Amino acid sequence: MRLLVTADLHYNHPRSRPLAEALIQRMNAAGGDVLLVVGDTAAADGSELEACLSLFRFNGPKLLVPGNHELWTARPDSYALLDEELPRRCRALGWHWLSDEPFLAGDLAIVGSLGWYDYSFAWPGLGIPRRFYEQKVSPGVAQRLEEWNYLLADQSDITPAALEIVARWNDGIHVRLGRTDEQFLAELLEKLEQQLAALQHVPSVVAAIHCLPFAQLLPPSRSAQWDFVKAFLGSERIGQVLLKYPNVRQLYCGHSHWPAQADVGHIHAINIGSGYRAKAFRLDDV
Repeated sequence: MRLLVTADLHYNHPRSRPLAEALIQRMNAAGGDVLLVVGDTAAADGSELEACLSLFRFNGPKLLVPGNHELWTARPDSYALLDEELPRRCRALGWHWLSDEPFLAGDLAIVGSLGWYDYSFAWPGLGIPRRFYEQKVSPGVAQRLEEWNYLLADQSDITPAALEIVARWNDGIHVRLGRTDEQFLAELLEKLEQQLAALQHVPSVVAAIHCLPFAQLLPPSRSAQWDFVKAFLGSERIGQVLLKYPNVRQLYCGHSHWPAQADVGHIHAINIGSGYRAKAFRLDDV
């Protein structure tokens, strides 16, 4: 089977949209048996998600995994978007919502999940306490913005270097889950593991997870600001679940906008590497 895969189209972003349209044109001409899009197609608010997915001209099955940007909303409940509205909207366009139901074709299955983060990829050398990751702001931002000053009430665990780091993760502004990141990740992994357990009879499984399951796929260190962001790129717990199932042979992810490949145990892991300024896709035999 030839699998046509991309991720991180970010169609609602003005700079990203023309690049996404050009990539989709190339993908429409590429062929393939199954189409897979691994998250961050467009934010849920508005009609950009439908507009982007409608650009694909593909006769075979079309599989979709949500990303964190699908949960960006001005409404009070991102969780309801993921659980109810997004699956309905995507199915109405003829797409298979992979998070709820694996795709089966003979001896192959494809499973999908948004995945999430629990700060297990936080860069220890930064010396940033956990409470800042929970609020998705660095100490330097907390020092500059009054609403976050309370995080600095006790500075005994903060290094001077950490106070110079100015970065924030915008899920903290746009995503409203009503639960902690760890709780949300645990719910998603429970669902994924139930699906994997039911597929143990299938010889080969491909996993499509938007967030990174393995530290080997993390981008290299570029600056303290970028190292702060690594805490929100994925979780080692995702990888631990996948490695429990020997029939999971291949993994596709996105989210970091950094192309990477690694063999981790029995899994060949691939990060597509699409981002705002450059788009990528793959056509692989699986």
